[in-house]
Amino acid sequence: MQQIGIGLLGFGNVGSGVVRTLLKNADLIAVRTGFQLLLKKIAVRDCQRERPVQVDPSLLTSDAESVISDSGVDVVVELIGGTDVARVLTLKSLAMGKPVVTANKALLAECGDEIFGEAERRDVDLYFEACVAGGIPIVQSLREGLIANHIHSIFGILNGTCNYILTRMQREGLPLDVVLKEAQASGYAEAEPGLDIDGWDAAHKAVILASISYGFHAPMGDVLVQGIREVVQTDIRAALELGFVIKLLAAIQHVEEGVAIRVQPALVPQDAMLASVNGVFNAVLVDGDVVGETLYYGRGAGADPTASAVVSDLVNVSRNLVAGSQRRVPALAKHHQYRGMRSTSDLLTRYYLRFTLADRPGVLAKVTNVLGRNCISIASMNQKDPLPGEHAEVIIVTHASQEHNYDTAISEIDQLDGVVDPTVRYRIEDFHRIESGRVALNGLLVGGVGD
Repeated sequence: MQQIGIGLLGFGNVGSGVVRTLLKNADLIAVRTGFQLLLKKIAVRDCQRERPVQVDPSLLTSDAESVISDSGVDVVVELIGGTDVARVLTLKSLAMGKPVVTANKALLAECGDEIFGEAERRDVDLYFEACVAGGIPIVQSLREGLIANHIHSIFGILNGTCNYILTRMQREGLPLDVVLKEAQASGYAEAEPGLDIDGWDAAHKAVILASISYGFHAPMGDVLVQGIREVVQTDIRAALELGFVIKLLAAIQHVEEGVAIRVQPALVPQDAMLASVNGVFNAVLVDGDVVGETLYYGRGAGADPTASAVVSDLVNVSRNLVAGSQRRVPALAKHHQYRGMRSTSDLLTRYYLRFTLADRPGVLAKVTNVLGRNCISIASMNQKDPLPGEHAEVIIVTHASQEHNYDTAISEIDQLDGVVDPTVRYRIEDFHRIESGRVALNGLLVGGVGD
């Protein structure tokens, strides 16, 4: 039986999962594919370190370059992480004509133009299913299963740490800092959680999904990124009363031939499919012009789900090698069907706005006057009677208006006399299709303000 030599760069949590899967299911993979995936070398920092999976010590080396240059290594698996050493080794592997499988989302999001370009120039496979949503096969679905579709939008819960934290905050009424500490103790959050809770992990994944959906590498600098550090119980409870839950949502929308990408906490209707995705689970909702809506759900992180995606890529790459058909599925099929990136400032959206106001006549009137002058109309308003000596909190849900209108209005409102704290704002995601400055709801075009 033909053997495909595997060189592994990194033997951490995910690397251990990959090795465990290859050893555990070697016979099953061989029966299903007709070839064997054989570990040839594993690059590690410390060859003496104890690991949860035992391998022949002769496979281990601290010289990563020796792995990619080994003549017995047919496919390189990059699981180092980061964008420095991983970038150099990935480019060298591709330059040598060796296919690369990676789980490194930051690498492809921040250096994707260079990496994708090198794979194309060398006519070599680059597979990266494990970069987005762990074991959920969303990359393959977009690159192959939905290839006949123009993708109208992609909405995703792409970070399990944030979803776990927000789920517990909603269910147990706990503040974010308490849940975060418990998540770190349980292994659901890193000791330095900024990449997750500040939204950057989800943004990296959103860039990758957008790039393969629209045929150009989406620059990270054009993505609106906000995390969950400012989410408090006041807004979680108010959202529930209004029929919403707060989720950290990655939103990718095709708007007037351009693509807008944002990652931010948003209000999701409780009857929406994504609202029921809780804990460490991920989900991706894709709207295609032919297929309509499809939903992909599962574990978005962890050694085993991620290893499942890595080994799936290994099998696909190996099949291409055996058949002599590298780049049967290009890493990024570049084309010019879409005009590039689009600012989120022109998007129509509804908003949840919370104002903390001095409890005296005329202050609320000033706020609503500013909203009206900026073409923002009010759908509902709720003001709870303050206790003596306290400030009034007013929650307004708006009709759809353009993003830049909110920016202008809130900047002015926060300077008004009687406005005590900065305005709290959350986008309301109704999963509408945005077309030519109008909102398409259930197939009916609804004009925006001023139409």
